[in-house]
Amino acid sequence: MATIKNKRVVVTGLGLITPNGNNTNDSWNNVVNGKSGISVIDTFDTEKFSVKIGGVIKNFDVGPYMDHKHARNSDLFIHYGVAACKQAFDDSGLVVEESEAHRFGVSMGSGIGGLSTIEKNYERFQSGGARKISPFFVPGSIINMVSGHVSIDLGMKGPNLCLVTACATSAHCIGLGARLISAGDADVMLTGGSEYATTPLGIGGFASARALSTRNESPEEASRPWDRDRDGFVLSDGSACLVLEEYERAKKRGAKIYAEIIGFGMTGDANHITAPADDGAGANQCMKQALEDAQINKEDINYINAHGTSTPLGDLAETKAIKGTFGDYSKKIMVSSTKSTTGHLLGAAGGAEAIFTILATKNKIIPPTINLDNQDPDCDLDYTPNNAREIEINYSLSNSFGFGGTNASLIFAKI
Repeated sequence: MATIKNKRVVVTGLGLITPNGNNTNDSWNNVVNGKSGISVIDTFDTEKFSVKIGGVIKNFDVGPYMDHKHARNSDLFIHYGVAACKQAFDDSGLVVEESEAHRFGVSMGSGIGGLSTIEKNYERFQSGGARKISPFFVPGSIINMVSGHVSIDLGMKGPNLCLVTACATSAHCIGLGARLISAGDADVMLTGGSEYATTPLGIGGFASARALSTRNESPEEASRPWDRDRDGFVLSDGSACLVLEEYERAKKRGAKIYAEIIGFGMTGDANHITAPADDGAGANQCMKQALEDAQINKEDINYINAHGTSTPLGDLAETKAIKGTFGDYSKKIMVSSTKSTTGHLLGAAGGAEAIFTILATKNKIIPPTINLDNQDPDCDLDYTPNNAREIEINYSLSNSFGFGGTNASLIFAKI
C-alpha cells in the first residue's frame, strides 16, 4: 500500500480532553507520571450495573468553546470535540483567511456519537409521545456535527468529513487527513475524534458483552494491559485533535512543529465482529503497511504506543502482531499502553494516543504502562511497566484497532 509522497505533512497543533486533564499539558503530565484518570461513575445511578467505574471528564466547561445555544442543544461528545479542535487550532497559531478558507478542512469522527442525547429523547418519546422529541435531536447527536461546528465556527471551507471505524476512528481520520494534504486536496486538516459513552446504555451494553473490567473497588487499578489479572477495558470519554499542515507552508510561517507523520497503514481482520484474529494477522499487516508507507526499516522504530486495551484476547493478539511485524527486534522496542492511565476513549482513543506518541517522541520520554504488576507470560515484550523511561526516539508508531476487525497504524518522525 505504499503511496507516492507528493507533499510532506507535519503536526502543528494539539488539543486534548481526557479523564486525565482538560487540556494537552495536564493530560500528558498525568499520563507520563502514571496518574490514573479512572474513578467511580457519579453521572448516573450505577446501583443496578455490574460496572460502576469509568474515565469520566471532570470539571469541564464548554463555555469558552461554544455559544450557549449550540451547547445546550448538542451532545457532550460534540462539546468535547469542538473544545479539542479549538485548543489545537489556537495552539497552531493559524488564521483562516477568506482567500485560503477552501484549503482548510476538518475530519473529526466518533465511535458511537450522541448516545446520551439518544437516551434522553427516547425517554421523552416514551413519556410524552413524538411531539416531545427535541427538534435538535438529530443535529445534536449525529457524528459529523463535530466537524460541522468546527468548520462553521472557524470558517473552514475545505474537506468537511467524518469517519466511523469504532475504536480506530480517530487514527483513520488522522491518516486519511494526512493523505488529503499529501495529495494536494488541502493545506491544513483538523483531525481526530470525540466520544461520550459512559452513559447507562454505553456502560450497560459493553458490560453485557463482558468487555469491561469489574474492578469496582479499585478503579485506578482496573485498566492493566498485559497483566495476568486483567479482566477487561475501562470505558472512558474525551476528545483529541491534531492540526496537520503541509510542511513547506508550516515552515514558511515559522510554525511550531511537533512531528512529521510519515506512515499510515489500514487493514481488516475479516475474522469476527468483536474479537481480533488470534494470531494478530490483521494488525501485523497494518503495521507492515505503515512501515512501507513510511519507507523506513522496522529497526528504525524506537517506541510503540500500543492499542493495549487490557482485554485477555486483545493484548495477546497485539503482542503476536508486534512479534510478527518486528521479529527478533520486537524484544528491543519499548512498548506501552497509555490506556492504563486514561482508560479506553473508543473513537477518540487513537487521537489521544497519537498525541501521547508525538509528545513521547518530542520530549524523549516513554509513558509507562501502569498496573503491570504480574506480567502475563504469554505477553513477553518490554511494556515499560509502571515507570516512564527517558530515551532518544526518532520514529514512533501508534496502533488503533476496532470492532468489525478494523485496524490503523500511524508512524511519526522527530523533526
